[in-house]
Amino acid sequence: MSTYIEQVDEKWRESLAKLVEVVEVNLPEGFERTMYYDMISYVVPLSTYPKGYHVTPNTPLPFISLAAQKRHIALYHMGIYTDKALLSWFQDEYAKCVPTKLNMGKSCIRFTSTKNIPYDLIGELVSKMTPAEWILKYEGELNR
Repeated sequence: MSTYIEQVDEKWRESLAKLVEVVEVNLPEGFERTMYYDMISYVVPLSTYPKGYHVTPNTPLPFISLAAQKRHIALYHMGIYTDKALLSWFQDEYAKCVPTKLNMGKSCIRFTSTKNIPYDLIGELVSKMTPAEWILKYEGELNR
C-alpha cells in the first residue's frame, strides 16, 4: 500500500495517506485492507464471507476503496449505494461541514480539492457499517 501512495501525484499524496489513516482508525473490525482494481481497498475476507463478490468469483467482497485520480481523490463506498438512509445522512452532514457542493456518483465521493476533505465526517461514515451489516445489505441488493 505504501508503494501505491508513494507513486501517487505529489498533489494528492498527503491527503490520500491521511484518508487511509482515517479509514483504518474508524473502520469496524473484520474488514481487511488489500489492493483491488489498483486501489487501496477494504474488503470482507473470504474467511468471513466465502461467497465473495458475485462479479468476480473467489474474490473478497469489496466495501471501501481509495484512489488518487488525475483530477481528484476518490472514495468508493459500496455501502452508501445500498443504504438510502446512510446516503441521506452523509449528504446532509457534508452540506453542513464543507463549503463546496458534494461531488458524488452512485458510490464514488470525489474530492477535487485537498482543502475540503472532511476527514472527521469520512471517519464517521466508515464507522457506520460492520462487515455483517454490509453482507446483509449486499445480499439484499442481489436478491432484488
